[in-house]
Amino acid sequence: MSKMPPASAPTRKASSKVAAARAVVDLERYAPAFFTWIANKLSGGASTAYLSVFNVGIETWRLLVLLAIEKSLTAQAISRTIGMDKASVSRAFKSMQTRGLITIGLDDADGRLRVATITPKGRALHDEILELAMERERAFLSVLNDKERETLIGLLRRLHDNLPAVEKATHDYLSRHYPKAKLRRARGGEA
Repeated sequence: MSKMPPASAPTRKASSKVAAARAVVDLERYAPAFFTWIANKLSGGASTAYLSVFNVGIETWRLLVLLAIEKSLTAQAISRTIGMDKASVSRAFKSMQTRGLITIGLDDADGRLRVATITPKGRALHDEILELAMERERAFLSVLNDKERETLIGLLRRLHDNLPAVEKATHDYLSRHYPKAKLRRARGGEA
């Protein structure tokens, strides 16, 4: 069983002491914790990289991904699909419209609904970021192969432990393809 860094999760010994006092979640076997840790760290790294090179935050990237697939979507449809709150979607839409990445019009079927449609500029930006996104996915999954039959917890732990390799691959990719880029911290939005 691989050990997780102290900052990522408490050790079994620490968990056992607390568990003796009262019932708690065993973070070394709690799958939602791994999903959360992996999602947060992947999102943070992507946001830093996308902001540093493309001036696009993770929310805008997620919307570009959906709009590249569907071409046009309402804020409600996006909220249902990815769980992003409608207010965040609306703010991102406004910013994207200002940058010329999308147009916003009324839904033909329901004139009360606003529909975002990706523009050629938005599609071009999506396509440029996609290469880095796919490199990040490749690096993330590089520890897995088709023959692995470990338990879900074992797979989640290995993927979690591989996140530094994703960040290294991101840094290496940016260094090769965008050597003049200055990495900056993600601030939850776009600069």
